[in-house]
Amino acid sequence: MLTIDHLSFKYNKTHVLNDVSFSVETGQHLSVIGESGSGKSTLLKLIYGEYDLNEGRIFWKDTEILGPKFNLVVGYEFMKYVAQEFELMPFTSVEENIGKHLSNFFPKEKKERVNELLEVVELTEFAKVKVKTLSGGQKQRVALARALAKEPEILLLDEPFSHIDNFKKQSLRRNLFNYLKLKNITCIVATHDREDVLGYADQMIVLHDTKVIAHQTPQHIYHYPKMPLVASFFGEFSIINGNIIYSHQLRVVDHSKLKVIVKQSYFKGNYYLIEADLDGERVFFEHSEAVKKGVDMFLETFL
Repeated sequence: MLTIDHLSFKYNKTHVLNDVSFSVETGQHLSVIGESGSGKSTLLKLIYGEYDLNEGRIFWKDTEILGPKFNLVVGYEFMKYVAQEFELMPFTSVEENIGKHLSNFFPKEKKERVNELLEVVELTEFAKVKVKTLSGGQKQRVALARALAKEPEILLLDEPFSHIDNFKKQSLRRNLFNYLKLKNITCIVATHDREDVLGYADQMIVLHDTKVIAHQTPQHIYHYPKMPLVASFFGEFSIINGNIIYSHQLRVVDHSKLKVIVKQSYFKGNYYLIEADLDGERVFFEHSEAVKKGVDMFLETFL
């Protein structure tokens, strides 16, 4: 189990994280969300031992995670961290990068392991290609595979798919997170993308104003967002009579107290997102077809 116990950290005199506590069971997937500057990346670096804590303690099982004041070399053998800036060997091949830390005394096992990870990150056809010729997204996939090479107990991922285009992102996300579950590897993901969370995370925390403002399952946080900031992570919403209402929770009816004037229609694939005015406030709802600007419509909520 990973245990974060009353962690506090500041850069100079500015608090970034204050009195943060949570735990993650072995093999669980935890997503960390929050606005830019909320401390997501800093939290991962503290867990990795890159910085010294101002207050609190961090444990992985019985091992206390300590910073550079206590360790000449940052990090621990049982833990891997994939940052947004990945350090690779540009003049060697993809397979050489992935197998860098694997023993050459067992060449057959090493080759099998590298080939397995090439499949996970969908780079088999690029095995012999030099890293310097790859795109940013391909390099990110190499970094992910290399982090997994020695099968760590815990993996820290900072925006792990930020450089990867939409053509590959969905299948890669499934491959990676399913692989981590299969191998019982604990995973902590700092992300701004709800697709990294929904369908994969066992629990999630929301960082805001230096603190954890929510720590629950994604399902619970989705259904009971504590504030507009949290709801905005999941999708379009409106605030009606003080309540947060997602766009799909509003439907058009023949008559109701919620009379709106349509402002804009946005094509979203299998539906249109309609932006409308409700007594001077913007509201969003989903509809099967586009609606002309200026049309009056009536809405009701259903939860």
